[in-house]
Amino acid sequence: MHATLEQIGLVGIVPVIAIDNAEDAQPLAQALIEGGLPCAEVTFRTAAAKEAMTRIAKKFPAMLMGAGTVLSVEQAKTAVDCGAKYIVSPGLNRSVVEYCLANGIAVTPGVATPTEVGNAIELGVEVVKFFPAEANGGVEYLKALAAPYKGVKFIPTGGIDATNLLSYLKLPYVLACGGSWMVKSNLINAKQFDEIKRLSAQAVQKMLGFELRHIGIDNSSAEEAMKGAAKLSSLLQMPINDGNSSVFVGTQFEFLKQMDPGKNSHIAIGTNFIERAVAYFARQGVGINEETRDEKNGKLATVYLNLEVGSFGIHLVQV
Repeated sequence: MHATLEQIGLVGIVPVIAIDNAEDAQPLAQALIEGGLPCAEVTFRTAAAKEAMTRIAKKFPAMLMGAGTVLSVEQAKTAVDCGAKYIVSPGLNRSVVEYCLANGIAVTPGVATPTEVGNAIELGVEVVKFFPAEANGGVEYLKALAAPYKGVKFIPTGGIDATNLLSYLKLPYVLACGGSWMVKSNLINAKQFDEIKRLSAQAVQKMLGFELRHIGIDNSSAEEAMKGAAKLSSLLQMPINDGNSSVFVGTQFEFLKQMDPGKNSHIAIGTNFIERAVAYFARQGVGINEETRDEKNGKLATVYLNLEVGSFGIHLVQV
């Protein structure tokens, strides 16, 4: 898969934007970045698209900015000249796809039928845009559409918002979702960039679904862990579950049988998508402790951040 598309997958949400005034491009991009979405698909639906892309690329060169509603090779060339890192077309435009693939440009053509998916595969495309998603039957139709095509990833777009985002993202063949609910034209035209930032942050939190899973308490030995667990269990009338490396009291308290990262303890934070959560924290300058990576079935299951809050280490858990 093209590296740009892999990065889009780690962001998870692609804001789809129609900009009427190019002067709004940079403050809009800044609002998205600050809201946790360093990604945007600027559509060729307005006359300001070309200038808007140029301004975003100049001010925020690291942003995953692409061009949408690309209908011709000339538009694709223009978009790339303006700094677009990927090309999105509403349908399967063979000439656009062939041009992009021949020139190493990430491209996601729109598909809505098995025939179109098959044609995209024949052209060498690995990621397609399922569009318009809701109008074409939504999640249930996408499940049926994707079933025969192992290895193909989809970016559903069209009719997606905070209410149905997770139902798409939790499908294993969905790379990311496109949407405009956080960047509606009326918000952009009214220069309500603080609201766009708020809605973007809200979308990220909806996607990642951070929640407190349990508190971990370090101990120097298995005996000490069991002693502490027994005492708390008695006080709270909660059951004990003795495991290989720790003793749980209920599901909220973990007494570790050894010292883990964190001076005395850790906070376990659950997330819907741990790889996206790791990327989210990395963009904020917080890395992970590679030695603490724990994988199950070849996928990251738990890991500690290189961060302490008070005396608590921060432990991410895939839920």
